[in-house]
Amino acid sequence: MKPARPKRTRLRGKGKNGAPALSDDRLKAAQEAVGYKFKDSQLLVRALTHPSAVGNGDAVRESNQRLEFLGDRVLNLVIAERLMERRKMESEGELAPRLNRLVKKGACADAVRHLNLQEFVLLSDGEEAAGGRTRESTLGDACEAIIGAIFKDGGLSPARKFIEKAWAPQFASAPAETKDPKTLLQEWAQGHGLPLPDYDVLSRSGPDHEPIYEIEAKVEGRGSAVATGPSKREAERSAAALLLQSLAG
Repeated sequence: MKPARPKRTRLRGKGKNGAPALSDDRLKAAQEAVGYKFKDSQLLVRALTHPSAVGNGDAVRESNQRLEFLGDRVLNLVIAERLMERRKMESEGELAPRLNRLVKKGACADAVRHLNLQEFVLLSDGEEAAGGRTRESTLGDACEAIIGAIFKDGGLSPARKFIEKAWAPQFASAPAETKDPKTLLQEWAQGHGLPLPDYDVLSRSGPDHEPIYEIEAKVEGRGSAVATGPSKREAERSAAALLLQSLAG
C-alpha cells in the first residue's frame, strides 16, 4: 500500500517544528509587495499567518495576533501625525472622524488589496474554503500585523513609508470636508433606535476672554465622553467625536 501523499495547500508551507512558512520565492515576492526588506524575514511570515494556519500549535506565538496589536497602535500614531501635519486649522473634533475612517478594519483591508498582499496570507484549508482570503477582518488584521512587523524590524520610519504607500488611494480620495461630529453622533443614535444625544456643561473656567468649557456628551444606555474647548460648540464637537470613537471601538 502506497503511503498517502501530503496534503497540499495553495500558499501554506511548513517550516521547522510544523510552523507555517513561505517558500523563498514567495517570501521574496511578499517583501517586494510590501516594499521593505526585512532583516528578520520570519516577522513578515508571522504577520501573514492567520491563527487558523497554526492548527494545534501556539497561536499566540506563531500567528499574527500580537503583531496586529502592535501595528494597530503604530497605524493610529502615523495617521494622527499625518492629519496634524496636513490639516493645521482643524480641531480635535474635526480630526477624529478622519482618523476613524482611515484606521478602521475596512481601510486596512483596502490597503492590503491595493498592494495585492492578500495572496500571501497563510490560511488553513478550511479558512481558505470559507472565503477567508477575501474577508475584511482577516485582511485588516494582516495589514495591522505587517505594520507591526515592519516597526519591530526597522522602526517607525519604514512603517510610515509602508502606510503612505498602502494608503495612497485612500489619502487621495479623502473628502475635503467631513460631517460635524455632533451630526454623526445624532445619526448613529437614530440609526440604532436610541434617543438623541445629550450635552451637559460640567464646568466653565478661565477668564471671560479665554473661557474653557467642559462638556459631557451622552447617548442613553451606550456611554458618554467628556471634552473641553474654548466654546460650548467646540467642546460639544470634541466630546461627540470622542464618544463616536469609543462606540466604534
